[in-house]
Amino acid sequence: MRLVLVVALTVATLLAPPASRLFASGANGSSAAVAGALRAADDEAVPAVGRAWPVGVRPQVLRGWEPPATVYGPGHRGVDLAAPPGAPVRAVADGRVSFAGRVAGKGVVSVELDGTGDPPLRTTYEPVLASVPQGTEVTAGEVIGTVETGGSHCTAPCVHWGLLRGGTYLDPLSLLPPWLLHRGPSRLLPVLGVPLP
Repeated sequence: MRLVLVVALTVATLLAPPASRLFASGANGSSAAVAGALRAADDEAVPAVGRAWPVGVRPQVLRGWEPPATVYGPGHRGVDLAAPPGAPVRAVADGRVSFAGRVAGKGVVSVELDGTGDPPLRTTYEPVLASVPQGTEVTAGEVIGTVETGGSHCTAPCVHWGLLRGGTYLDPLSLLPPWLLHRGPSRLLPVLGVPLP
């Protein structure tokens, strides 16, 4: 009986579409509702402590976070940001470098974020040639390395940016406050009560 239940759950998990969290236009219907519910749950667990994008000012998101239905299920456990080789990679928030080295041939830098609970939130960046050693205290916006040539799973040059609490993957974009996520043009508002020259 247990075997039948395990097989049925495995088949259902594999056939279910992943809950996509794409930030491109066109997301609607039930996928948007699922993504919205997941985003609301993440917002409670992840404080918006980010003060800078990892690369560039507002990089293109090549692939969004797609949480797996199960721990070992398919999905995308981070966000891919467009970035050319050699581009500086910055710490998103204040913290301490918990790892700087190579994993499976790729350069990886991990930063434990200050004041984010126990266990603390940890950001990861790859493929990155680290410019800071393990144990270094870093501030938001500080350069921690450069994008390496090759070693990326993207079709275009990119940085894979991840976020974890313990062993649980979370959406790294939830670290960024709304003012960093807005993509619309800046607009000047009228100043009231000031005489014209």
